[in-house]
Amino acid sequence: MTSLTGRIKAHRFFAGEKATENQPLPLTHRRIFILPTQRGLGFGVLIILLFLIAFVYNNNLAYLLTFLIASIFFITIMHSFNSLSGLIVQAGHSKPVFAGTAVGFDIHLDNPNSNPRQHLQITLENTESLTLPAHSKTTATLYSATHQRGWHEAGKVTIASSYPLGLFRAWSPIRFNLKALVYPKPAAQNSPFPESSAGEFQQGFSKKGADDFYGMQEYQPGDPIKHIHWKAYAKGLGLYSKQYGGGNSAQIWLDYAQTQGNDTEARLSQLCRWVIEADQAGLSYGFILPGLRLPPDSGAAHTQKCLEALALF
Repeated sequence: MTSLTGRIKAHRFFAGEKATENQPLPLTHRRIFILPTQRGLGFGVLIILLFLIAFVYNNNLAYLLTFLIASIFFITIMHSFNSLSGLIVQAGHSKPVFAGTAVGFDIHLDNPNSNPRQHLQITLENTESLTLPAHSKTTATLYSATHQRGWHEAGKVTIASSYPLGLFRAWSPIRFNLKALVYPKPAAQNSPFPESSAGEFQQGFSKKGADDFYGMQEYQPGDPIKHIHWKAYAKGLGLYSKQYGGGNSAQIWLDYAQTQGNDTEARLSQLCRWVIEADQAGLSYGFILPGLRLPPDSGAAHTQKCLEALALF
């Protein structure tokens, strides 16, 4: 439980309290803050002016109008608070993305009360506006820009409402323990898959023979038409020709040591491009990073393991 000293610290108004676990979080008076908007401040000034006029001229009608407007002003505070009070918020899941792509974070909202929640706004870097009917649930997706690989934290999520008259803004800032994995940005250049000599097993391709497929290389004039990898060409991966050998099963190895680049990030980007192209071409491939070696395999699960290793390298 937060102490009184901790509850009055200014950072709670802006950064909010951290949610220790991604469990359903009910919004109570401890998490909801209210301040007058610019319209509300103008409304307050009007009340003061009317009160001064009523006092100076001792006018009962002016007093009646002043108290009527003031009652609306103070009742609006209660309605603004109730627009958020009791709302249940829970962080959802996020899907991995490549660096430079905005990652989407799902936020689940649950209104267990019989009162509809009007004009809710939920904000991360973008703002989603919605109305939540009584006894209903919905999911809002908020996006955050990514610039580098690794774990990307969602940061502060703010739920706010200026209902009903826009005189007050009630808001609740929450810092969920919510993050998404960001893969390296794939290299833009379509480089051919690496190829090593026949005796090197851990780099490039496995040993060659006479009839077995062992890899691909960029199409060269004179290569047989029947060896063109039309499936990769149809997917926009470039024009490649299949290479055949014999004696051993086909294996291709994607090795960090065989990438080209001026720095680590450029080499990881190239390796990321190879992983994507190998998966799209339906190849079985091994994967090598310094300190990590994954045996040849294919499919979505293998590709995900490779991309996760690149993101966390």
